[in-house]
Amino acid sequence: MFKKIVIVLVVILAALAAFVATRPSDYRVVRSRTVAAPPEVVHAYVSDFHKWPEWSPWEKLDPAMKRDFSGAPSGTGAEYHWSGNSDVGEGQMTITDSGAGTNVTWAMDGHNNFMAKAFSAFMDMDKMIGADFEKGLAGLDAATVAARRQ
Repeated sequence: MFKKIVIVLVVILAALAAFVATRPSDYRVVRSRTVAAPPEVVHAYVSDFHKWPEWSPWEKLDPAMKRDFSGAPSGTGAEYHWSGNSDVGEGQMTITDSGAGTNVTWAMDGHNNFMAKAFSAFMDMDKMIGADFEKGLAGLDAATVAARRQ
C-alpha cells in the first residue's frame, strides 16, 4: 500500500513538473492610458525617474526604499535602480526611447525560470501587476493635472 502511494505521488510530481516545463518562458504586461495633459508635461513626469515618487504606486509601498539614478538625468539613457522591502523588491529600469505625445504605454517584459513558470501556473502576472500599472497611469494623470494648475 505504501509503495502504491509513493508511486502515485511520484507520478503526480512528474506530471506537475512536465506541466510547469511547458509554461511560457516570457511574459509581458502592458497598460495604456491617454493622459489629459500636454505632451511636454507628461513627458517630464515619465522621462525623469526623480519624479516617479509623485505617481508610481510602488514608490508609495516603501518610503525607505533605496534609489540609485545613473545615466542621463532624464529621457533616453536614464537609469533607475531600487532596492526595497518585500512589496517592491529590487530591480532596474532604463528609458530606451523618449518621444513626444500624451498616449502613455507602460510595459514590463520578463523571462521566467523554472520556479517562476511554476509560480505562473497559479498566478497570472498580468492580473498581479496590471492593476498597479493602471493605478500608476491614473497617478500620472493626476500629477500632471496638478502640475498644470501651478
